[in-house]
Amino acid sequence: MAAHLDPRLLRGFVTVAEELHFTRAAVRLHVAQQALSRDVRRLERELGTELFVRTTRQVTLTTDGERLLPHARRVLHAQDELLAAFHQARPLLVDLNSPGLVTPRRVLHEARELAPRHELMARYESGLTGAAGEMLAGRLDASFGRFGGLDPALRAGLDHQPVWFEPMAVVLPEDHRLAAWESVPLAELAGESVYAGAGNPRTPEWTGLARLLFEGRGIEIAPPAPLAVGEEEFQRIMARTHNPILAVVGFPALASTVVRPLVDPVPLSPVSLVWRRGPTHPALDALRRAAALLAAEMGWLCRSAGTWTPAGDDVLMASHDGHDSTRRPHRTCACATFDA
Repeated sequence: MAAHLDPRLLRGFVTVAEELHFTRAAVRLHVAQQALSRDVRRLERELGTELFVRTTRQVTLTTDGERLLPHARRVLHAQDELLAAFHQARPLLVDLNSPGLVTPRRVLHEARELAPRHELMARYESGLTGAAGEMLAGRLDASFGRFGGLDPALRAGLDHQPVWFEPMAVVLPEDHRLAAWESVPLAELAGESVYAGAGNPRTPEWTGLARLLFEGRGIEIAPPAPLAVGEEEFQRIMARTHNPILAVVGFPALASTVVRPLVDPVPLSPVSLVWRRGPTHPALDALRRAAALLAAEMGWLCRSAGTWTPAGDDVLMASHDGHDSTRRPHRTCACATFDA
């Protein structure tokens, strides 16, 4: 038996033991399934025993696997506590998705006021799915986005706190037939092909939201475009395709485009603060308090009449048993307006 065990091997074992499925465990750990299988086999070799019974239909723990599981959990918990203790001096890294969005920056600024002794730094990962992988890998502490749009295997390793409903919009070329309108009824997009990030591996939660919104309305999701890095490249690619772009009301207008809110109904993107489960950075509490205080003060979790959200997301936002000050029932009310 090996004198030392790599904690990574134990973490892979515990995750497979909890999921009893190598593919789901690999997604949760944000690693390739083949790499996870190799790690489990290496742990079995080092311990000199089989830990799982694998068939084409199921994975189950052996007697030795069941015996190892509580010990492995204690080791990993102790490791997480140790790392959390030494992470207190490092900055809290928060993904704000895009430099042009005002509301997440406002939450971050409020958190800095609440925790002046801590450093809270912004990052821009552009997509909650991409940010989720960074959080699960320990390279990012928190992000904002549509939690209900994440793969369930990713959600299993994360927690969330509903913060706001973000009104959606469409970015149009200046010469588009709808560019002169102050707002665009969804019915007027029938027959259009609208870009919603299809093919971008960092933003499938946004493409999924678009698919639910467009269903039954005769609106197509534009095919994948080359993945552009930076505003200039994104603008160039979109100018070539000439497709409208699904966005939010606070999306910064690009050259030769206009941003128009969508109406009849007003589609809302549900946005949560998201972080990795387990020991967390001490400044995360300040970020959560800031989000809760602003959501209550500004009515960000209110729903006005004539709005739309996916039913599954609405239930998830309403039923979340998170931070006490965010447990607000959805109701029809006169909501405060805000910039996205």
